[in-house]
Amino acid sequence: MQSRRVVVVDLGTGNLRSVTKAINTVSPNSEVHVSAEPSVITDADHVILPGQGAIGTWLKQLGPGSELRQAVVSALGNKPVLGICLGLQALYRYSSENGGQKGFDLISGTVRHFSEAETGFGTGVGQDMRKIPHMGWNRVRHTRTHPLWKDIGNGERFYFVHSYYADSQDPDQIAGQTEYGITFTSAAAQDNLFAVQFHPEKSQRAGLTLLKNFINWNGTC
Repeated sequence: MQSRRVVVVDLGTGNLRSVTKAINTVSPNSEVHVSAEPSVITDADHVILPGQGAIGTWLKQLGPGSELRQAVVSALGNKPVLGICLGLQALYRYSSENGGQKGFDLISGTVRHFSEAETGFGTGVGQDMRKIPHMGWNRVRHTRTHPLWKDIGNGERFYFVHSYYADSQDPDQIAGQTEYGITFTSAAAQDNLFAVQFHPEKSQRAGLTLLKNFINWNGTC
């Protein structure tokens, strides 16, 4: 296991402590910081963008023209980056949450509420209804090979908590898919970016393996 300088970007949402603890578990020699300081992000080898809750609140922390936004955008362009939950959704062009939010437009597609899907979602009453949010363990089917899937079985279970899902347009950017009434993108990849809708820090062995693979990843496929 290589020693890395890792920053878990603190945008005021997300289970930052659990993510940090998981990284320390799989890579005890790495230097892990939880920070929103642009200089810390700039100096890091690997960047993790976690987030839970409302994407509008998350994106608000990245004010237009701010040094923090510039540091994050720079990292998205040239460092290995792992997005978790909102960190996945923010990579898309647009999310319908909070009245509509513009993302970084690095992954083709949009983010939609499950209720916008054509199939049945609601209270969970009846076989064809699915509860919102999608919460609990579900399988992730690999749709392409990737270094972060090393030693993780196709169809492995991960832990999800979300009401909005990624609707990808470019099949080449989809790394994993999950079934929940519909088929949605649960992992996306593009160049130095890998992002997941599930929470690896809550996903036991499979999640820790993915985080270990990320720390060892050089940002190329």
